[in-house]
Amino acid sequence: MESTDTVETLEAHTCWSLMRSVPIGRLAVIVDGHPEIFPINVVVDRGSVVFRTGEGTKAQAAMSDAPVAIEADGFDPETGRAWSVVVKGRAHTITDVEAVIDSADLPLEPWQAGRKDRFIRVRADEVTGRRFPVADASVWRTPASGGTRAAME
Repeated sequence: MESTDTVETLEAHTCWSLMRSVPIGRLAVIVDGHPEIFPINVVVDRGSVVFRTGEGTKAQAAMSDAPVAIEADGFDPETGRAWSVVVKGRAHTITDVEAVIDSADLPLEPWQAGRKDRFIRVRADEVTGRRFPVADASVWRTPASGGTRAAME
């Protein structure tokens, strides 16, 4: 594990442990040549990340030939440190009947209502993460911080 004064680079086993601790992540895909990010419910299963979705843009983009990334993060109030983990790889629809039945038993409970009968697995080609102290808000204050803002801000 590599560490600096403020940022700790996490080992893969720590990244997986942190990913297991959260039910929500973000899926990054390419749609029509542009990056898109979707919130997803995630679960770690057999060294991969599984999510469920319905048919649509998210599923189509994930199943393209382009690699995808799943990111999750969290905060430990006891230590005042935040973490961020990214899993990069290729997505595959789970189609084998036995695997679909196993996937249906995973604790994947989508927040959005609707049909979510497609299970997608992202096998990791790369897993990276870091942990860092959260800076006090005063660190980011500048002379302009207290200024009047435009009505649209």
